[in-house]
Amino acid sequence: MQIPRFIQIHTLHTYPAALLNRDDAGLAKRLPLGDAVRTRISSQCLKRHWRVTEDAFALANLDVPMGIRSRGTLELIAKYLQENGLTAPLAQAAAEALRDAGLLDKGGKDKKGEDALKTGQAVLLGKPEIDYLVNRCTELTEGNADEKALKTAISEWLKGKDEKKNIEALKHGSGLESALFGRMVTSDLLTSRDAAVYVAHAFTVHQAQVENDYFTVVDDLLQDAGELGSAGIFDTELASGLYYGYVVVDVPQLVQNLEGADFKKCFADGASPEQRALAARVVQHLLHLIATVSPGAKRGSTAPFDWAKFMLVEAGDWQPRSLAAAFHNALSLDDNSAPIRQRAVAKLTAEIAAMDDAYGAPLARRFLSVDPVSVPGAERLNLTQLADWAKGIIEQGAC
Repeated sequence: MQIPRFIQIHTLHTYPAALLNRDDAGLAKRLPLGDAVRTRISSQCLKRHWRVTEDAFALANLDVPMGIRSRGTLELIAKYLQENGLTAPLAQAAAEALRDAGLLDKGGKDKKGEDALKTGQAVLLGKPEIDYLVNRCTELTEGNADEKALKTAISEWLKGKDEKKNIEALKHGSGLESALFGRMVTSDLLTSRDAAVYVAHAFTVHQAQVENDYFTVVDDLLQDAGELGSAGIFDTELASGLYYGYVVVDVPQLVQNLEGADFKKCFADGASPEQRALAARVVQHLLHLIATVSPGAKRGSTAPFDWAKFMLVEAGDWQPRSLAAAFHNALSLDDNSAPIRQRAVAKLTAEIAAMDDAYGAPLARRFLSVDPVSVPGAERLNLTQLADWAKGIIEQGAC
């Protein structure tokens, strides 16, 4: 049986006159590749929009606890403790004790008041993890009614070997986001989590097309008074392009992250498809999000929304490989032999054919396209069929 160890997703999106992802200077992010500099969209930007979007296929609709990524998580814990009946000083002391014990990084240790509860970095915690910490701290106030005693009790509790095991086991309650995209923590107690979804930076398949957009803001009252001038003069950078995107889903890791069980058990002969059902639904939703959710700043003035013009999904048990090399030499913008989208797909299919000839990788393939194109060894489907196909091969445990 060929277990679908990896699902690879390749996309082409078109965005005209948009500022999809900015650098620290407010300019469109760039990427040197091959013979040309391209504009790009960072993986962090893409993942953020997929995580927080609200539509029929939102991750929040999977009925799996989400997570909270913030530098203010300790403040939230202190708030919940007060809701449990602790006084504000006791709640503050409990949150500081969690920080001092190394549960979260010690960014605010030398600060006072609320600032003392700000961590040095944004930490991703799941709702079950937060609830557990709040409940245990609340329980420890019994018999430790003053701030110093409570801090000591929390410190001793967190030092226990059994408690470290409990907190490590809680990583499976660290939220759907960490199950998909991982969690890196510098905490002494919290556990990092391996990502199951790997996201590449998207880049244009041709050289960067960038223009400086000069604009003014009209002052209505000045105009009404018959005066010339504006309320401000500004400029920003806009870019246009056809972007190649690449995402890999490590199916065993995803199942393991979601189910809290060794993936070998979930894919063993006779294992119930129910053990893989949640992972299958997650991938189904993720495919819809990748195809239809657009990143982008300046939405009010550029409307940077697009659906994938092409999406190729591959499944198999071989190590994944990007098709980015198809665009190592940038596509010419002056070539009128065929529309650039069709030329881009032709480059992808040529790369696939060359890789198949060289390696003979047995991959199952399906694709979506708005243009009349074909892909070696792949059946053409619409988005719903494509997402359902990916869902089905995970449920079946084979491709």
